[in-house]
Order: sequence, then C-alpha cells, then structure tokens
Amino acid sequence: MDLPRSIAITESQHRVHNPLTEEKLATLGRALRLAPDSRVLDLACGSGELLCTWARDHRISGVGVDISTVFLANARARAFELGVADRVRLVHGDASGHVADTPVDLAACVGATWIGGGVAGTVELLQRSLRPGGLMLVGEPYWRREPPDQRTVEGCYLSARDDCRSLPGLLEQFAELGYDVVEMVLADEEGWDRYHGAQWLTVRRWLDGHPDDELADELRASLREGPVRHARYVRPYLGWGVFALMRR
Repeated sequence: MDLPRSIAITESQHRVHNPLTEEKLATLGRALRLAPDSRVLDLACGSGELLCTWARDHRISGVGVDISTVFLANARARAFELGVADRVRLVHGDASGHVADTPVDLAACVGATWIGGGVAGTVELLQRSLRPGGLMLVGEPYWRREPPDQRTVEGCYLSARDDCRSLPGLLEQFAELGYDVVEMVLADEEGWDRYHGAQWLTVRRWLDGHPDDELADELRASLREGPVRHARYVRPYLGWGVFALMRR
C-alpha cells in the first residue's frame, strides 16, 4: 500500500504537498488560535509539516495518517528535527478509512478530498473524529476563472469542469453541508510556482542520476511539458485554499 512511485519521486523534496507555502501554513496555524495541547488528526498528512510545525509553534499534539512510505519517512525525520517526536504520531495507512480512537479538537484533510470521494464525503469522514464544537480543515482547489474549454480543464490536471467549483460556489457547498466557514487561507500564484517549480528541479536531478530507470521517459515528458502547462493553465485558472469549518 503506497502512492505511485512517480508521485513519490516528483514530490520527494516537498515539505508541503500543495500550493500553500510554509509561510501561509504558519499563518493558518496562528489564525486558528489553537490552545496548547489541542489534539489534531491530519488525514493524508504527507510529509507532516502541518503537524510538526504546529506542535513546535502551538504545542498541539497529533496523529498523521498517510499512504506514502516516502512522505512518512520525511515526516518522522522532520518531527525529530523540530524536537516534537514525542507529540506527533505518524501512521502508515489508508486515510479514507481512518477514524480517531477518541474525538479530536481539529480534524484536517488538506488537499486530498479524494479520500472521501470528494468534499462532501471527506467532511463526513472528518466529522466522525471531531469533538462537538471542534474545528475542521479542508484543503480544496477552485476555479479562479471559468475555464473556456476542456483543454484548459485537463491542463489543470482535472477531468471535468465540475471537478471543482468557483470560490463562492465552494463556500456555498460548505454551507449546504451544514457548516460555518470560520477562517480561510488561500494560495496564490507564488504558491503554485513553489509547488510545481520544486517538482521540476527534483525531477531533473533524479533524471540525471537515473537516466535508464523505467520511469525516466514518463518523467522526462512531464518535465518537458510541465512549465508551459503550469504557466498557461494552472497559474491563471486554478485557485486553492484551506477552509476552517465548524458544524452548525
């Protein structure tokens, strides 16, 4: 049970596996006004930057669940680096079926709503771990501009226009599900640059060291096409944000 090897290679040097910069992740942590010793569950936690930096900065404790052995190894190293290994527990597993043993103060899925089959299913999954009055975090893309055609949709790594909504439409969806949006931090074009640009450098260096690997042709094509695709489609059309919710 693991992520595809191509993803593990491409994002192996990422601390944050989405277009939220480390600075904006810190802004989000401050905005939520977390009490010391708050308990956090982070589903599809990636390399654990949310849990590890918030454990250091806000004295939370938490559990992260992810399917990637590569990302979890990075997360464990980060926890030791920041001196929070005693406050963060990292679990290799399928986040789509994970419910906390005891209710938590904050339940998060930041950028992997596929674990619940979309926004509605992920909100329902997170709610199963959340104490009454607790906070929920959902990270999700939205259309900054209406895509003019299917080529633009696919250029943004999506299959259909309806795979995401406009920002007002996404906020309306949270309301329809019975939640108040109580905070949000949105990525910007610089965040997309850092997310995708870091991948290009990682892939190029990997290719230089593994020119005959079975994935070399696939990753060489992604490196050749990625910068233009990013500039033409992702950067101008696709937004991304993390939304803090509380159940009504």
